[in-house]
Amino acid sequence: MLEEFRKEIDQLDDELIKLLNKRMDIVQEVGKLKRSDKSAIYRPEREKAIIDRLTANSQGILNRAAIEAIFFEIFAVSRNYELPERIAYLGPEGSFTHQAAESRYGAMSDYIPLDSITSVFESVKTSRARFGVVPIENNQEGTVQETIDLLAQHKLSIAAEIVLPIHFAFASKEENLENIKTVYSRDIAFRQCKNFLNDYFKHPVKLVPVSSTSRACQIAGGEDGAAAICAPIAARQYTLPILYSNIQDSADNQTRFLIISQNFVNQVSGQDKTSVIANLPDEPGSLVRFLQNFQNAGINLCKVESRPAKEGTTFKYVFFVEFEGHFNEPKVQNTIQPYKNNITWLGSYVQLC
Repeated sequence: MLEEFRKEIDQLDDELIKLLNKRMDIVQEVGKLKRSDKSAIYRPEREKAIIDRLTANSQGILNRAAIEAIFFEIFAVSRNYELPERIAYLGPEGSFTHQAAESRYGAMSDYIPLDSITSVFESVKTSRARFGVVPIENNQEGTVQETIDLLAQHKLSIAAEIVLPIHFAFASKEENLENIKTVYSRDIAFRQCKNFLNDYFKHPVKLVPVSSTSRACQIAGGEDGAAAICAPIAARQYTLPILYSNIQDSADNQTRFLIISQNFVNQVSGQDKTSVIANLPDEPGSLVRFLQNFQNAGINLCKVESRPAKEGTTFKYVFFVEFEGHFNEPKVQNTIQPYKNNITWLGSYVQLC
């Protein structure tokens, strides 16, 4: 019986590879058309529409998460046949940002791990990379202020967002927790896994912060009595055995990442979010009046955060604002029209959460 099942699976795999090759043949033709009219290869709104359709039409056990896992890799391979992509991300290899990048660009893309968010922005701005992946906020720890400041400074486009569930693993060569004397990780990981550390260790353990969870794996792998709190992708990369998975305090721990690019414009999808920088007049009530316009138009605000203007003025602020809707929709255009000289559009993209 098992052998019969295997033969049936082999036949289905043969059919799948034929269909995938046929898909890639069409993709190459699409790539030729896109290059001839200089249209964008990466269309996040189109990919989301495909996932939505496939999920709605699925007749079997494949749920949305499984369909995304399969088809995001197919999309990534397809894009590389249309035009090879180079993606910069906040490194090192094995970081959560690396995991987020691979979730959208797959294994075939050319990745550049960089040491800072600033370096990612500069790599995209100078065209050394077509896209950059950077964190923007964690639902437990808040906003990554550096990313907002660099968005205001460099005025690159937001092409898409990625919402990644953050799962920490506890990895070590030691099989017995009593032998572990030192744990390496980032400060934020220690904060987000403090319940695990308190519950599982009854003896003193030294918590040593390092630059990344990948670095934590490197150190723990070469040191007796050491462990790392890390991303599962980092533990696998450095072949460090995972003793416990999902050790984070919150099951809802998520980080939102942005994909940035130059002059990237998504088409209106009907499920969009827009990000802008608002440099409002320095006068009483200016922010209230600005936000009131959105309420009057029935536009839902997702985020409002102030940041120092950093333009030589003392205690002057700009505002990072996100709202539902596409920048080119008439309702949005009418709402921001009185402030058109005060707004820098950063991007309109498919809203994932």
